[in-house]
Amino acid sequence: SPRTPGRAMGPAVGCCLLLLLHLGGAAALGSPEAQRGPQAEGEPWGRARYEAVKKHLGAVGALSKQYWQHLVCKVWQEGCKEEEEEEEASGKPGWNLPLVGQDYLEVLSAWYCSFGKCCKGGDCRIVNNITGLEADLSTQLHGQHLAKEIIIQAVQGFLQSPRPQKALVLSFHGWSGTGKNFVARLLASHLYRDGLKSECVRVFISLFHFPHHKYVDLYKAQLEKQISETVQTCKQSLFIFDEAEKLHFSLLDAIKPFMAQRDNKGQVDYQRSIFLFLSNLGGHTINEVALDFWRAGRAREEISMEFLEQRLRLELLEPAENGYAHSDLLKEKLIDFFVPFLPLEYHHVKLCARDAFLARGLPYTEAALDEVARTMVFVPKEEQLFSAQGCKSVSQRINYFLP
Repeated sequence: SPRTPGRAMGPAVGCCLLLLLHLGGAAALGSPEAQRGPQAEGEPWGRARYEAVKKHLGAVGALSKQYWQHLVCKVWQEGCKEEEEEEEASGKPGWNLPLVGQDYLEVLSAWYCSFGKCCKGGDCRIVNNITGLEADLSTQLHGQHLAKEIIIQAVQGFLQSPRPQKALVLSFHGWSGTGKNFVARLLASHLYRDGLKSECVRVFISLFHFPHHKYVDLYKAQLEKQISETVQTCKQSLFIFDEAEKLHFSLLDAIKPFMAQRDNKGQVDYQRSIFLFLSNLGGHTINEVALDFWRAGRAREEISMEFLEQRLRLELLEPAENGYAHSDLLKEKLIDFFVPFLPLEYHHVKLCARDAFLARGLPYTEAALDEVARTMVFVPKEEQLFSAQGCKSVSQRINYFLP
């Protein structure tokens, strides 16, 4: 058998080869020589038929060897060029075999790749379904016209760029329950086949993964190692940092090189990575702007990014106990887009309640949606305009209204 790059032959590959032999044998028996009519029972085969079957079986054996080499080169690329050069020099049969040929090879390659990491269009783990992402943001993310527009344009532009200059860095800001985590999950599910479970996606929760500041040097080494390993495994990686404002500033600075513009010649390409930072920082400014628009009788959809971004940046830079203010992310302009999530109003909460009923396959009425929305706390005290928890806990609250 051909030389392999030190990897054991997995069950999927073994099945491929067995299936190849089966298909090859079937094709041999279906060849013109084999179809010249059945022999009488006990009658010896003619010389022509014997030579034909012998020729076909030899071809199948050669093709099995060629297919194994092709499959190895498709999954593990070390040493492939040398083997191809040796084959050309020796004059061994390639794909111009009289029997099975390239068609069977492609069928088997596709079958194997459905279990592995290779696909005709690239990495099977990466799907980049922007159409589905846009549709779900339009129907399931309520009250966030700015977030929808910025995220689609930023992600689509980044994925369509043949050679990005740096990793894409998005920073989500707003009150709890306004949709930041929901959008992060949508991005993972539409960019990767296995969503948040994909080995191309890593989620870090500040107080869970990095709880003690006295171990920050250990955390830095672990974080750098995990990011490097993920990027080496996947040509397009997604890193999500929840509760980013609680990250120690030195952790943010430790991952700064992975987000900065750099020349990666001969190195791992970090420029195909996406970094998401989810934070409650900036929520006060965002809510004040939304409230001012409401008091002025203007629709929240009139709020523009130009109007909001400068105010948001100023709040993030205020001296405070947060990593953003002390890190170099803002100073060196490594964040590509600040994505504001506006506070949710009563009718948005009703839409979230409707989605919760539908997700569980339960019938609902307008009265039931109103009942759920009325159980939420709304602020400010005078206007009672914004849900203090956004849509968080809505899915649990519908349990009280089930028969």
